[in-house]
Amino acid sequence: MDRRIRELEGQEQQEKRQRERARAAQSWKIQPQRSSSSALLHRGNCMLYKNSFGFMSREEAVVALTDPDIEACQICNPRAGLQ
Repeated sequence: MDRRIRELEGQEQQEKRQRERARAAQSWKIQPQRSSSSALLHRGNCMLYKNSFGFMSREEAVVALTDPDIEACQICNPRAGLQ
C-alpha cells in the first residue's frame, strides 16, 4: 500500500511539472533592463532567463514588443510564437 501511494505521488508530481512546462511554452516573460542593454522579451520556457514568475499572455507580449526599450531574445525567438 505504501509503495502504491509513493507511485501515485510521483505520478502527480510528474504531471504537475508537465503542466508547468506546457504553460511556460505558451507564455512569455520580460528580463529587466540592465545598465548597458535593453529589456528582453523571452518565451516562458527560455533557459537564458530562468525567472518563472510573472508570465505574460500573448497579447501582453505583443504590446511589450512595441516598446522601444524591449527587444526580443535572439536565442528563444519569442516573435515566432506571436504570429
